[in-house]
Amino acid sequence: MTPGLYNSVYKQIRKFISIIILVCFISTSIKSPAYSQTVISLMPQLPAPGVMVRLSPEFTPAIIRGMSIDLKNPFAFSFLIDRGDVPLPQTEKKEQYEQLIKYFLAAMTIAEDKQWVNLSPYEKNKIIDPDFGKTEMGRNLLAQDYILKQITASLMYPEDAIGKKFWAKVYKQAAKEYGTTDIPVNTFNKVWIVPDTASVYEKDNTVLIVGSRPELRIRTAKNIF
Repeated sequence: MTPGLYNSVYKQIRKFISIIILVCFISTSIKSPAYSQTVISLMPQLPAPGVMVRLSPEFTPAIIRGMSIDLKNPFAFSFLIDRGDVPLPQTEKKEQYEQLIKYFLAAMTIAEDKQWVNLSPYEKNKIIDPDFGKTEMGRNLLAQDYILKQITASLMYPEDAIGKKFWAKVYKQAAKEYGTTDIPVNTFNKVWIVPDTASVYEKDNTVLIVGSRPELRIRTAKNIF
């Protein structure tokens, strides 16, 4: 493999690593927008809009940890897959592993600036790029963003302990900064997850992810949190 081709393939691998971080680590987040019904219609197993969603125990699913490239055929990959916390029966293992490979292929073929999803209720015309929406990876990330919003809405529920502390702090800061607590709710409720860092070990024709993490971003008035 020529250095130029190897670097190109390696760059695509790094891009894939960033995307897979999102798929496997999304976890936290605002009231479900009405157009989330579109997501529900595609994936009816998701919780209905307005339903309280509680945090679940930490869980690591099966994930691609690395890959090897055939030097004689750079388009032939061997994947190194971490089975996750729970060993799967052979049938389920095959299904999940094939899904991970589909994510990889989607990350390789869809332009990087199109690999995003967005269920912000204030950007109804910017839900998912049409090309990315045709992939299983895009649809699953959209479902994950829906869950993110459901969990955030549940955590912010003002009658629960966490929600009470959140809104007390919000209104206290609003009164201090603006002299009023009459602040539009959308000032506080933008939350999303992006790739942060990934450590990759490279040797010969093999790369291995030895560490990765996402970044949870929350937009609040004057960065209250």
